[in-house]
Amino acid sequence: MGNITRDHILDNITLYWLTGTGASAARLYWEGGQAAVRGAGRPRPEMNLPVGLTAFPGEIFPAPRSWFEKLYPHPVYFHAAARGGHFAAWEEPQLFSEELRAGFRPMRETTG
Repeated sequence: MGNITRDHILDNITLYWLTGTGASAARLYWEGGQAAVRGAGRPRPEMNLPVGLTAFPGEIFPAPRSWFEKLYPHPVYFHAAARGGHFAAWEEPQLFSEELRAGFRPMRETTG
């Protein structure tokens, strides 16, 4: 799992436990599930914003470029990273920050 050690995992769990923020951190997943239920059978709203994606090989559901380009009509950045997974920012922070910058670069260049 990249740079994640047992100590890193325990630190992260302890931080959520001691601060009582585990439920609020998980809320994103709950809200996403609720939105999927409410939207069942309806067409997906069109995304008119530019979108960038880095596909990390250890992701739970790897996103191929073809899916990305089909779902988003304005793709500006796609890259298949050599390492990293579902917790890429935690596992590979340097790579993650480089990818984040690279994803925004095309938008910065067009707005000049």
